[in-house]
Amino acid sequence: MIRLVLLLILLAAAAFGVSWLADRPGEIAVVWEGWRVETTVPVALAVIAVVSGVLLLLWRLLSLLVRSPKLIAAFSRRRKREKGWQAVSRGLLAVGIGDNAAVRQARHDAARLLPHEPLTHLLTAQAAQLDGKPEVAIAAFRAMVDDPSTRLLGLRGLHMEARKAGDKAAAYAIAEEAASAAPTLGWAADAVIEARCAAGDYAGARAVLERQMAQKGIDKAQYKRRRAVLLAAEAIALEQTDPLVAREKAVEAVRLAPTLVPAAACAGRLLGAAGELRKAAKIVETAFAANPHPELADVEAYLRPGDAALDRLKRIRTLANRAPSQRESAIALARAAIDAQEFRQARLVLEPLLDDPSQRVCLLMAELEAAEHADIGKAREWTARAVRANRDPAWIADGVVSDRWAPVSPVSGRLDAFVWEVPPGVSATPILEHEAERVKAAIAAVRASEEAKVAEKKIAEQKLAEKKLAELKAAEPKPVDVAPAAAAESVSAGAPVVVVEAAVATAEAKPPEPKGPEPKVAEPVPVILAPPAGNGADARGRARQNGKPETGKKVDAIVALPPLPDDPGPEADATEEPDPSSKSRRLMGL
Repeated sequence: MIRLVLLLILLAAAAFGVSWLADRPGEIAVVWEGWRVETTVPVALAVIAVVSGVLLLLWRLLSLLVRSPKLIAAFSRRRKREKGWQAVSRGLLAVGIGDNAAVRQARHDAARLLPHEPLTHLLTAQAAQLDGKPEVAIAAFRAMVDDPSTRLLGLRGLHMEARKAGDKAAAYAIAEEAASAAPTLGWAADAVIEARCAAGDYAGARAVLERQMAQKGIDKAQYKRRRAVLLAAEAIALEQTDPLVAREKAVEAVRLAPTLVPAAACAGRLLGAAGELRKAAKIVETAFAANPHPELADVEAYLRPGDAALDRLKRIRTLANRAPSQRESAIALARAAIDAQEFRQARLVLEPLLDDPSQRVCLLMAELEAAEHADIGKAREWTARAVRANRDPAWIADGVVSDRWAPVSPVSGRLDAFVWEVPPGVSATPILEHEAERVKAAIAAVRASEEAKVAEKKIAEQKLAEKKLAELKAAEPKPVDVAPAAAAESVSAGAPVVVVEAAVATAEAKPPEPKGPEPKVAEPVPVILAPPAGNGADARGRARQNGKPETGKKVDAIVALPPLPDDPGPEADATEEPDPSSKSRRLMGL
């Protein structure tokens, strides 16, 4: 637009000048060597303009002839450079699509046409990486490091090659060099922070972050978040060894990022151990309201060591009121209710979640059935249902599922990479395994209770039997040996003697009545069974015929028996002849 205005102004001035000269025609006379030329002023000006143009054209032609060799050389160089840039562009595109043959051809053309260009070294390195030749790629990157304009690019390439080779020390050294040369480089700062976090040097990692912030490499919000992550990681590392320093760092991390779950959980534990319960509860509840997490619920429940289960349930109710519509609030409240044996409340809390239960909800129902009703069958049914239920969230970073939070990713080394969400394609998470242990403990408690009841019943029965036996022994009369001579004669003759305590057997078969006078028991008399006639003599005769010495038999101890119920008594035995066969039948009847 400005150029158009200037052109119009110039044309207007020319028209004004021509009009001014036309209104004032004059005469010009030139006399030279007898020549006289007369003309008007406009014509003279026109002749001067034409002559000047011709002279200028002749000058340009002459200068072009003089500079023609240089111009031809410059044109050749420009043409070569253009072809080289085309080769580089073609090669980079081929690298992007993975065409090895095109990459090699383009690299050859670029190296021939533009041997000293930085992008030619980059194309060579990328072609070598594509062909699987790391030594060629490293040589190309080192050549780029020697050039100040491509030094950082070469360092980046060397860092990537060192990470591929697994040389963490070399990768860390290269990243340190790049971060020192350019603190605003994100990849270099992240690599240094990753290495220092892996070594536990969280203070050094924060120093790199401070230098990056001073150079305006990151914005303020990102700086606060990263600093909070590093402080939380350091506080967790020092929680057992130096709780005072860990508490300070955890509180600072919460101040920078109040919703950071690991920082809030660590600060809550340390402040609770120090007796600052109100401050600890406020920190945990604020973080839980923004990000409901089971670790925060555990910290809130055990905020004061030694509290009863009902006190823990009361605190969990307060915590759940901060996020009443969240599933995690219901799960935390149900767990606390089960621990406090408030089974009805636990069932009411879990009931809205049973339409689409997650694995943790199924396991809580299994624990509830085992704890409330001691129903192992239903507990196993809910446990089997948990296998097919929806997955629960877990800490994941770059596809890695972890049971605990970490400041950097174990795969890419990215700071603050872990997020709390449902991992795809994972059948069970670490938190599910923890809930399964609770179910196993509940089932084991039911079995232990049943075994204890059975053992108590057996002990009671055994004590009762011992008591009855003691009563029977106390009521049992002492035996009296009435016929020692007959027993001795029977033993000397080699006859077997069988003695049975009939009173004890009768008492065990029929226990005495608890009421009424005790019956009188007659004095026991020995019952001796004689061998059949001729048995002893025949045995001695056979021994003599065989020429073997006579061997004595071991005789059992003789114990006198009380009279049997159908025994008429010693008076009848004295008057009547003893019948050995009848005595044998009476004894075997016992």
